[in-house]
Amino acid sequence: MGRLVVAIDGPAGAGKSTVSKKLARALGYRLLDTGAIYRAVALEATRQGVSWDDARTCAAIAKGLRIDFVFEGDANRVILGGEDVTEAIRTPDMSQGASRVSAHPEVREALLALQRRLGESGGVVAEGRDVGTVVFPDAKAKFFLTAPPEVRARRRYEELRAKGYEVDLDATVAEVISRDQRDETRAAAPLKQAEDAVVIDSAGLNPDDVVHKMEQVVRSRERSG
Repeated sequence: MGRLVVAIDGPAGAGKSTVSKKLARALGYRLLDTGAIYRAVALEATRQGVSWDDARTCAAIAKGLRIDFVFEGDANRVILGGEDVTEAIRTPDMSQGASRVSAHPEVREALLALQRRLGESGGVVAEGRDVGTVVFPDAKAKFFLTAPPEVRARRRYEELRAKGYEVDLDATVAEVISRDQRDETRAAAPLKQAEDAVVIDSAGLNPDDVVHKMEQVVRSRERSG
């Protein structure tokens, strides 16, 4: 039975992180959160006093990034230079930072080799916005997970409220729509559905339903070689 690269793409708030973690667990695969890598670049830039709009310096940060992913219980911990930054990269500010640094072709190019190296041996679930189209175009199992902007914004709003952030629902909807536009129109690797991706609308589905659908596809393709 072959161990595949599983690519999961989709817009912000579609449920990729939750589903990818559950799917990796179900399959016994490693998890590669490409969005966390861009968030880590944004965090490191902030710590160094570098503007997210400074493409050259952000690319230099990306080239020197030392990042690892470690499952700890049910959590996929993000380790940056030996420091656990799992929570630090999940703030609303870092969400915006990730979107802005990822718009730079120089940054995306710098991180492309890193992402491919982390997934080259197979047996990995990789999630992001250009995983199936750019990072792993030859992946044998590709999914595009989506949901209407209002549904995704509500999920994001409730997630942030649960973490203690003071957020406004209307502002969160506007932020999601703005990020969609930025991700879909950027010059470098815009968010789009791979032609051979299985599309799943997560509205009305719980994460376990989505994972079940994905696992069936992956197991079938493992068996077919």
